[in-house]
Amino acid sequence: MKPIRRLLCLPFLLCALAAQAQDAAPQPPGDAAPPAAAAEEDKDWRDISAYDFGALADTTRRLELVALAMQVRDFCADRRVPDEFVRERLARFAALSGRAEDCRTLVDY
Repeated sequence: MKPIRRLLCLPFLLCALAAQAQDAAPQPPGDAAPPAAAAEEDKDWRDISAYDFGALADTTRRLELVALAMQVRDFCADRRVPDEFVRERLARFAALSGRAEDCRTLVDY
C-alpha cells in the first residue's frame, strides 16, 4: 500500500473506531410522555404570534409576486408588446395576487 493511501485511510479508520466505541445510553421507558396526551393539553400549539418573522413560504411568495409584477410592468411600458398579451398577463397576475390589477396598480409592488 502506498504511503499516501495510508494517510487517506487513517481518518476514516479513526472515525470508524470512534463510532464503534460509543455506546448509546438506553432511555428508561417511563420518562417520555405519550405524544397524544401532549397534543391534547396544548390546543394552541401552532400559535406563531410571537414570531418576529413570517413564514418562509409567505416571504417567497411575496418575492415571486414582486418579480412577476416587475416583468408585467415592463410589458405595460413597452408599446411594442400587443395589448392582448398585456391584458392576459395582467389577468394571470391578478389571479396570483388575489386583487384586481392593471398597469397602474403594479407600481405598488
